[in-house]
Amino acid sequence: MRGYSWLCFTLLVLFGCQKESACDMAPEVQKVPVEVTVERLEKDFFQIKDAAQMQAFLQKNPLFADKFLQRAGYPSEEILTQSLLKLATDTSIAKLARESDATFKDLKDVEQELENAFKHVKYYYPKFHVPPVKTFITGLSRDLYVGDSLIVLGLDFFIGKKASYRPQAPQYILNRYEKPTMVPAAMLLVSNKFNKTDFLNKEMLDEMIDYGKSYYFVEKVMPCTPDSLIIGFTGQQLADVQYNEGKIWGHFIEKGLLYETGQFTIRKYIGERPTVPEISERCPGRIGTWVGWQIVRTYMENNPDVTLQQLMEEKNARKILEHSKYKPKKK
Repeated sequence: MRGYSWLCFTLLVLFGCQKESACDMAPEVQKVPVEVTVERLEKDFFQIKDAAQMQAFLQKNPLFADKFLQRAGYPSEEILTQSLLKLATDTSIAKLARESDATFKDLKDVEQELENAFKHVKYYYPKFHVPPVKTFITGLSRDLYVGDSLIVLGLDFFIGKKASYRPQAPQYILNRYEKPTMVPAAMLLVSNKFNKTDFLNKEMLDEMIDYGKSYYFVEKVMPCTPDSLIIGFTGQQLADVQYNEGKIWGHFIEKGLLYETGQFTIRKYIGERPTVPEISERCPGRIGTWVGWQIVRTYMENNPDVTLQQLMEEKNARKILEHSKYKPKKK
């Protein structure tokens, strides 16, 4: 399998990252009562000039201080205050704040995207509580926080290519830090609340299906979102893997990878890498997670009586594979 030709056509690139079906919100989802208003904490934060004002900011936002800033990890409140004051008065960080304003503007589009996604989550999980959403400029220290009681979006991570400063990460990871990927990335973290996995069993297939279930969850709660934004592949990469799906699957089968338990081998196909040369120099990293997504999709297509809730509760990866009857053909 190594070194096979990766064929891709313009038609695939054009349609590879678009949803095939209509994505209008169903009436029953539209009427779910959800309203999202994003609070811009960085607006007040960068007006702070002294320790007293910073302490007042922390008192006003205790949950943010506890959950996002991890206040308990500091030796004292004074040290936290001084650390934040240094951030608030740093001219380089202030520049990122101005650039985030230019990129995100009033955040109405982000609010709408979050609201639509949470309407879907509450449709499937009526008891789900939508946490308050806040934004912050972190000095590129933390991109996202998603918890039951709070969501924080680190806007400076998602300014994109025009930002004066970017996260210290390889380019193939930086490609995923763009404005359109922010809400899908947050919803991927939301999926963790519902995605049940047997972590005692560490076969390659378990991790593939675990990721596949999370991607499928985002697909269902953000039905208008291109696959490329959900998984973080470029349009070209997505077109490549779609065209070569049968060959990729053949590699996993021929090499006996599905039930591999060695973490070194598993990370080659699941972990962060620019490419997976064991398959092809053009095969993107994390390819095993994409294959897991396709298995889950096929499982749900072939088992229409299975609900999203039942899928997310299912811990048996082998059962999902077997009942999916997944077997893409080589082209």
